[in-house]
Amino acid sequence: MLAFLLAGCAILQVREDVETLHQSTVLVGIVSSPTSNPDMPVVVAAYARTDTERAIVHYTTLHEPGPYELMAPAGTHNIVAFGDKNRNLTYDRGEPAGQVLGAEQVSAPAGGVSGHLDIVLSDQDSDQIDLPVGTPMPPKGYDGFHSTAPGAIADLDDYLFSDEYGNKGYWASVDFFREVGGNVYFLEPYDPEKIPILFVHGVTGSPQNWRTFFEGIDRSRYQPWFFYYPSGSSIDSMSHLLFWKLQNLQTKYQFKELHITAHSMGGLVVRSFLVNYGPLFPSITNFVSISTPWGGEELAEIGVQYSPGVIPAWIDMQPGSKLLNSIFSRHLPPGVDYYLFFGHKGNRNVFRPNNDNAVTLASQLDPRSQQDAKMIYGFNEDHVSILSSDQVIAQYNAILADTYQRSKAAEATPGNRLRVEYSFDYPRSRPRPETALYIHSVDRENGDTWVYLSPEDTGRVHGPFPSGKYEVSIIAPAFVPEPVRVPVRIEEGMIPSVEFSMKPVGYIRGIVVRNEEPGIQAGGNRQPDTEVEIESITLRGNGIHRTLMPLQTTEYGWAELYPEHYLSQNDYSSQGTFFFFGLPSGKYDLILKAKGYEPYTRTWDVEAGEYQNSLIVQLIKTPPDSP
Repeated sequence: MLAFLLAGCAILQVREDVETLHQSTVLVGIVSSPTSNPDMPVVVAAYARTDTERAIVHYTTLHEPGPYELMAPAGTHNIVAFGDKNRNLTYDRGEPAGQVLGAEQVSAPAGGVSGHLDIVLSDQDSDQIDLPVGTPMPPKGYDGFHSTAPGAIADLDDYLFSDEYGNKGYWASVDFFREVGGNVYFLEPYDPEKIPILFVHGVTGSPQNWRTFFEGIDRSRYQPWFFYYPSGSSIDSMSHLLFWKLQNLQTKYQFKELHITAHSMGGLVVRSFLVNYGPLFPSITNFVSISTPWGGEELAEIGVQYSPGVIPAWIDMQPGSKLLNSIFSRHLPPGVDYYLFFGHKGNRNVFRPNNDNAVTLASQLDPRSQQDAKMIYGFNEDHVSILSSDQVIAQYNAILADTYQRSKAAEATPGNRLRVEYSFDYPRSRPRPETALYIHSVDRENGDTWVYLSPEDTGRVHGPFPSGKYEVSIIAPAFVPEPVRVPVRIEEGMIPSVEFSMKPVGYIRGIVVRNEEPGIQAGGNRQPDTEVEIESITLRGNGIHRTLMPLQTTEYGWAELYPEHYLSQNDYSSQGTFFFFGLPSGKYDLILKAKGYEPYTRTWDVEAGEYQNSLIVQLIKTPPDSP
């Protein structure tokens, strides 16, 4: 790090990256193809539009229709997708295509993620797509047809996974994301009979770091997956990216069990993911961290204090950082068994306490991380050798064997499952929203469970679930299930069935942020500001005049408030978030008043079944001399 601080060109690169991250947003959505070849390669591109030109700001390639991510500067953009049948990275006549919002431009704020930008490909005349036929994609540093759709099959000997690219992900994270993105890769096609193990690398790492591990596990039982990401990015943004990838994989494959193993800083990414999103993934049963700096890193703090260019990950890895405090503010989900591995073969001197040649023992064994650990294992290995140690692999396999036996015993229990059927009352030519099965425990003993669903995949059996009484529903933005809830009893020896029809409705969802806050970086999980004192939120239009007064409570979180209000279609506002439900299609005026801020007004188009991106209300502070 000290050598890096002296490298002027590298510092300039870091400063440019950080500025770009604050002035850009990540655009995400899902490309679907109801009539075209489901295995067709796809190109997705964001571009700025003028009357005569289309300036492409970023594009990505997928091995099949599915989720995508793009990075674009703040402003308005068009997003188009086309089936690149000949993989020439050019939009050719006759190739199926589609675009977001019927060629209307997407307005993206600076920072965070803009979601629900879904696209349906169709075999319509190419002239109906805004992108002119014959438009080529601009060249990238990595010139292969590389898929960023989760589940892409990877060749770990590819240059894409080299040390050079791993280092680029740390020192030049923006370039890395623009060239190769971030993704969960497979080594082989998905096998429902094998348990997936997701491996997450650390600083400057790549999937190649895990070669000893994936060669040392029983491949007849397990399938290795790899999360490859720009490790210099903020930990919050990478945990959000991991959530997006796993959400789509869970929706597609409905895997019943998932293990996660992470090295070094990758453990911080995984813990951030688990404490924020873990309850949405009951399939995750096992987490192993290896040489993770749970207490932070003092060298990162030095870099933040003295370097003219600061890598975002340094901010998160400072001892006592906001990120470190937040990931220990809650325990890991109760269904996750956590094992802590650490190494102690390093050095000790007056400048550096006991360490593994990279991370101090004090940081690896931070008491907060030990509280959640089922077992703690120490090894006479350094920060790198711990990933190729026979002793470490042997202990790791022993943990897998124990978990496997308990998993098989649970599967042997008949029943405790639920069959779910559902349909959408909506044209197949329109995108379907993210959909979740919501299982509410009436007994209040087992808690609530969420299971992601594919809108086109009905009739599946889900589970197992603990025995008890439940109310079952399905939640999808801009749709209401009929019936709203179905009571069921889940127990051994029985597989009850529930059936729903999803009806489109109009709704508005918004979050409130402050203009004077430091800008969130592109890809970060934009959260509503809970400290703003909202006085009223009024909606007018189409014969509707409603005013919301925020609920003054922090007793319940999003997971408790949102489903009940959504299913009952009752408007509500709480903790900087607001919803208006049951709106007829048309234009509406939104007026928001908050203490100490200028009134906010916005006209918003609503269409039944249209789950547009969240409305971000950015408040501007009232000038001091205002009456």
